[in-house]
Amino acid sequence: METIEKKSAKNAEVKDAQSVVILFAGDSGDGIQLTGSQFTNTAALLGNDISTFPNFPAEIRAPQGTLAGVSGFQLHFGSVNVYTAGDVCDVLVVMNAAALKANLKSLKKAGTIIANSDGFDPKNLDLAKYPKGVNPLTDGSLEGYRVITMDVTKLTRLCLADSGMGTKDIDRSKNMFVLGFIYWMYNRDLNFTIEFLKEQFKKKPELIDANTKVLKAGYSFGDTTETPMTRYNVKSAPMEKGTYRNIMGNQAAALGLIAAANKSGLKIFYGTYPITPASDILHELSKYKNFGVKTFQAEDEIAGITSAIGASFGGALGITASSGPGIALKGEAIGLAVMLELPLVIINVQRGGPSTGLPTKTEQADLFQALYGRNGECPAVVVAANSPSDCFTMAYEACRIAVEHMIPVFLLTDGYIANGSEPWRFPNAADLKPIKVEFAKAGAEKFLPYKRDEKLSRPWAIPGTKGLEHRIGGIEKQNETGNISYDPENHEFMVKLRQEKVDRIANYIPEVKVEQGKEKGKLLVLGWGSTYGSIKTAVRDSLAAGIDVSQAHVKYMNPLPKNLGAILKNFDKVLIPEMNMGQFATVVRDRFMIDAIRLNKVQGMPFTAEEIISKIKELAK
Repeated sequence: METIEKKSAKNAEVKDAQSVVILFAGDSGDGIQLTGSQFTNTAALLGNDISTFPNFPAEIRAPQGTLAGVSGFQLHFGSVNVYTAGDVCDVLVVMNAAALKANLKSLKKAGTIIANSDGFDPKNLDLAKYPKGVNPLTDGSLEGYRVITMDVTKLTRLCLADSGMGTKDIDRSKNMFVLGFIYWMYNRDLNFTIEFLKEQFKKKPELIDANTKVLKAGYSFGDTTETPMTRYNVKSAPMEKGTYRNIMGNQAAALGLIAAANKSGLKIFYGTYPITPASDILHELSKYKNFGVKTFQAEDEIAGITSAIGASFGGALGITASSGPGIALKGEAIGLAVMLELPLVIINVQRGGPSTGLPTKTEQADLFQALYGRNGECPAVVVAANSPSDCFTMAYEACRIAVEHMIPVFLLTDGYIANGSEPWRFPNAADLKPIKVEFAKAGAEKFLPYKRDEKLSRPWAIPGTKGLEHRIGGIEKQNETGNISYDPENHEFMVKLRQEKVDRIANYIPEVKVEQGKEKGKLLVLGWGSTYGSIKTAVRDSLAAGIDVSQAHVKYMNPLPKNLGAILKNFDKVLIPEMNMGQFATVVRDRFMIDAIRLNKVQGMPFTAEEIISKIKELAK
């Protein structure tokens, strides 16, 4: 956090900060995610650039007071462009001892700790596995940090003593006290959150009153406490003119699907089965029935995807989504869609694996699954989003490619960008690529369902259209007629034809660009997916330090951009950071015969910029 000191009218210390990283942490029942999202939305309204990283347990109600039950929400906001949620935090807000123990390593030296002292009683200290008699708030172990303690529980109960509410209900408002104090600390307006409370609890006015009162009490605490305090001003960021909203990746993906349906004139059918962290796409799409969106929560993953295939067969835009375990179950049906050559969008919001793995943590380990994870020679198109707002762009692209090329398309996101958020500039409908839809029409000649155009796309024939009767199924097709064929030469011909169909899509996607650094040099950092922000920050800082390094990022994974090989050959070394054991690096080595250098992380956590900078420095030597 870079600051400039000023004097205020009250002689309190006031500083201008360019950017700030705050980490809110506590029990999953402490309202940490709500607190973080409210501060985020307020920062966005004030024009700050933002990036967030929610991090919460897999259990619906994780054990209170324990390290396993800690929920966190990290927010990076500033008057400058930010690309990640921050490597380390400037301010750590903890509701109990476990939250401090789990996250102290994330706080920078001389950073600020804001602690709820009630969460450091003997019971909480024991649950957090501190030795008997040890309390970090009083034993001097936090020397070097700026520590602000307040008994949030006691102050909240005093504030609502006359409310008539029970203690349990009163304690649910503790997060509003903390939020109010943080709003004071960063000169934020309370009105946005007050309006949110009015909407959230419109049928329960007593909860509106209680939470608003506690929010204001937290704000007033900053003004009235005798503890020396510092306030910060963070001005708006220089962003391109337009209308913005704060958006999470899953929300952006849903809106991208809706925009594609609107642009193409098709109806969306979304067949799915809930799974973390993909379920919010279903929740979001279900709000848009007025746009003709049909959502179907099936009894299992197989029913979800096959219903979407049926919708595509009937002339709708069929979409399904899941995470790695669900995609595995959908494998046979994906093969059917490849054989039928119908438009289908398959969203994989990746999480830690294998099996059920780490349900609420992030990973990029399903690239091989998307590329190769089906029986037989079964090629599909694969695209990947690189940030929360980019989920809109790539969801739209996935739909465009699926419809215009009559082919299944994977969209890869992951838990980090699906649940993370950033400002998103509303696009103009006129600026979106057109999506051309052509349904087959009966002609004088006999209809050939697998006769192809220059893109090798077959006709989209709506069932029930007179003169377009044709055979459909998963058994190998005879070329053009679509009749069942067990002929060996025909099978090999069709296998190669389906692969060529994918390969030709490279003619209809953008070429990759070197985003930072020189077009030719010593080191290229090549990324895909959600590593984008960390790589961008690392390369920017490395260039500022005088290191010869460049950045390129791939969003079209299969087929790859036509010029990627030429770009790679312009550099002495190519570094590929991935949240897996080197899947894209393996693809690059195989395809371009380049000794790509791996930088791998499989901890369920995104890369920090510093981890990538360290590797860049090592290679620069």
